[in-house]
Amino acid sequence: MQKKVLWLFGLSGAGKTSIATAISKKISSQQFPHFILDGDELRETVNQDLGYSEEDRKENIRRAAEFAKLVVQQNMICISSFITPLKILRNLVKMTLNDNIILFFIDTPLEECIKRDVKGLYQKAQDQQISNFTGVSAKFEYPDENENVIRISTLNKTSATCADEILAYFFNQVENL
Repeated sequence: MQKKVLWLFGLSGAGKTSIATAISKKISSQQFPHFILDGDELRETVNQDLGYSEEDRKENIRRAAEFAKLVVQQNMICISSFITPLKILRNLVKMTLNDNIILFFIDTPLEECIKRDVKGLYQKAQDQQISNFTGVSAKFEYPDENENVIRISTLNKTSATCADEILAYFFNQVENL
């Protein structure tokens, strides 16, 4: 089976990490080697030297894409979950990974992300305690039809259901190679 990067992107609170975990559980049962690369975890470790300026966000995504590339080179599926708010950043990811990536937009309306926000980040951003917060004081560019991304709506769906949709697309694409 050809290994790929399943790059999940969307607003904070969209469900990227939960869906990535659900994907991991499902492919573990089928014994597919894989690795989860999560934006929060990467920022707490390797990228702790980066802030949230445009330059730092770009470097964060560049490093993440390079890590994902290394994982795929080890013949593993890489499940990546990063906000990746700008089209230019998604293009950087695509250029780094070439044909080894499928981009999934985890489509959750901002209002729903705010409701799901267990960390209180949106409230802090609205109260100006956090600057450059995506969706509040920093831009999120929604993908258009030219971006070649798969849109996964999370409304009224479980993480497991969204994971099933992603895996169905992935396995169908791999079969057609």
